[in-house]
Amino acid sequence: MSSSFRPARVALSFATFAALTVFAACSSAPQPKFQQELFDSGASPFSHNYNVGSNDACEAARRALLNQGYLTTLSGSDRIDATKDFQPNGDSHITVEFHVVCTPGEDADGTSIVYANAIQSGYALKKSDTSASVGLSLLGSVSLPIRSNSDAMVKVSSETIQSNAFYDRFFESVGHYVGTLIKTAPVPIAPVTTTILPGSPPPIIAAAPAVTPAPALPASSATPALPGTPALPAAPTNPTPTAVQPSIAQPEPAQAASQ
Repeated sequence: MSSSFRPARVALSFATFAALTVFAACSSAPQPKFQQELFDSGASPFSHNYNVGSNDACEAARRALLNQGYLTTLSGSDRIDATKDFQPNGDSHITVEFHVVCTPGEDADGTSIVYANAIQSGYALKKSDTSASVGLSLLGSVSLPIRSNSDAMVKVSSETIQSNAFYDRFFESVGHYVGTLIKTAPVPIAPVTTTILPGSPPPIIAAAPAVTPAPALPASSATPALPGTPALPAAPTNPTPTAVQPSIAQPEPAQAASQ
């Protein structure tokens, strides 16, 4: 009789183990999404390489977003922000925020990397009823209920779009505008060289005309006065004074003694 209960005990133990396993799996909390980020250096659906400069790549991204009805909220040489609204039904609203960042490429000059990120935010219409009562002291304890309804859009979700096909279509549109826009890089100017063909006469080089120097005017010649200009009076010439020495009287010789 004891042998008949052994299979039942084994079956009961197996069922208990299975139930405990299922209960443990259900009770364990799901792993958060941010813990699933790998941050690997491989190919990413959020970036794409182009053979143009970062300024041209951002201009092409701006045109691609404008062509799809996005409203640009920030437009710079290395960053583009744009939004677009959707209304699936009367009680819900969806907003897509698009962010684009352009950086120089890693391989060579004239290349760029475009990073794209789109966030989808959902809004729902919430209705709320409010009631209030007003008491009138003149009529006793009488209260009158007052009810009012108010509707508001409440944000219920926000998540980064993970669809690879969504970003592939965007980068394909950017590549179309990369090939059509005018490049902003200046065209290098090559030096101009002259090659003489065999049998051609030597080039004629024009001699520079000789410059004849003007004759020098004598120092004593005065500059002629312009017509209509009054002549200035000549400055008076004062003779150089000469020093006059006073004459000294000579003493007369003494009269000879009377003879």
